[in-house]
Amino acid sequence: MIITTSLYDQLSALYADKETAANEGFSRLRAAAFDSFSANGFPTAKNEEWRFTPVAPFLKEAYHFQPAADAVSDGGMADLSALDAYEVVLNNGAPGKLPSIPGVKISALRDVLNSPAPQAYLGQSISLSQSSFAALNTALFSDGLLIEVEKNTVVDKPVLITHAYNAAWPFFAQPRLLVVAHRSSKLEFIERYVVDGQQALFVNSVTECFVAENARVDQYNLQVTPPNFHLVNFTQVSQRADSLYNNHTYTLPGASLVRNNLHLDLQASNTESHLYGLYLAGGRQLVDNHTLVNHANPHCFSNELYKGVLADAARAVFNGKIMVQLDAQKTNAFQQNNNMLLSDKAVVDSKPQLEIFADDVKCSHGSTLGSFDESSLFYLKARGIGESSARNMLVKAFAFDVTRQMPLAAVRDCVEALITEKMESLYEPA
Repeated sequence: MIITTSLYDQLSALYADKETAANEGFSRLRAAAFDSFSANGFPTAKNEEWRFTPVAPFLKEAYHFQPAADAVSDGGMADLSALDAYEVVLNNGAPGKLPSIPGVKISALRDVLNSPAPQAYLGQSISLSQSSFAALNTALFSDGLLIEVEKNTVVDKPVLITHAYNAAWPFFAQPRLLVVAHRSSKLEFIERYVVDGQQALFVNSVTECFVAENARVDQYNLQVTPPNFHLVNFTQVSQRADSLYNNHTYTLPGASLVRNNLHLDLQASNTESHLYGLYLAGGRQLVDNHTLVNHANPHCFSNELYKGVLADAARAVFNGKIMVQLDAQKTNAFQQNNNMLLSDKAVVDSKPQLEIFADDVKCSHGSTLGSFDESSLFYLKARGIGESSARNMLVKAFAFDVTRQMPLAAVRDCVEALITEKMESLYEPA
């Protein structure tokens, strides 16, 4: 294990306190989760899934587990003022005032742990032994957000979730999000981050999303944060028959560490899933996207496209695995990872994977890596376009296959504006 003794002792004490105070019916789940974390510890380079992403340097701080105060700043976050949405703010993981949404039960998790949805869904689909961070969150989370959409409900506006954090001292946060979309419902939700202060902030978050028969969920995650922010994000999605799930994850320069784990279980026939990711990294930033799509039933479709642009000494990791089980005949599954390097110091480790046990399928995967297209740059400059603008145009064109997939115009415009802003700060012509 690579846990410092003091950090492990603090985590053990936190768990002991929760076990003593437990009254929500999750004692067995928490115990199993903490036992799993204790047995496995934080991952090291010996763990294949983490060998390119060392977490030890980010765990050396003397972390506190209680925030100094509520976060109040709105600077530095993705600007979605043009978006018409129901808004929720989670201050250091705890929801504030909650909106009233027709056909939707939206609650602070701490208030509803004994209600049917958490009892039926929370912690039921995550393999705790396969994810130490998810196990730790399961054992120790104290609050979060429940969004439960009633059957046949089409939510008329997106739900915008702002994760606000106060880093007045080193803070280790463990928020939880549970989303349940019942039969024939539809939900769009967007997550963004805002950070007060300069101290180290480690956020170990878990999202569980259940998409019932004929339901649709669109999830957006806009990761625009400062260098003192370290994020390990685990999302578990379970889909039932005839459902549709779309995920859009955008990581832009800032956070020193971003690790996104996205696991999909297609649990019935005729499901459809689309995963879109864009990462733009600079400085010494480390961005890691690990995805797993598990096809366990016939007649399902999944499509995955991730693109990355790296400058300076940034490093990116992409590991995408598609599993096609023996009974998953007539599966269509596609995966592609494309990367552009703006610097000879930038590094990408890309590993697309297919594991197929069925024989009547259409599956493909691929990965590309290239540098900036100097001939295209010359072409644009020869027509009077400045170098900075020309490079921005080429990066936007490279990212277009991902950004055009966003149906929400306000989110798309926000991401494209951020690409322009970050490109101007990343690249300085020689």
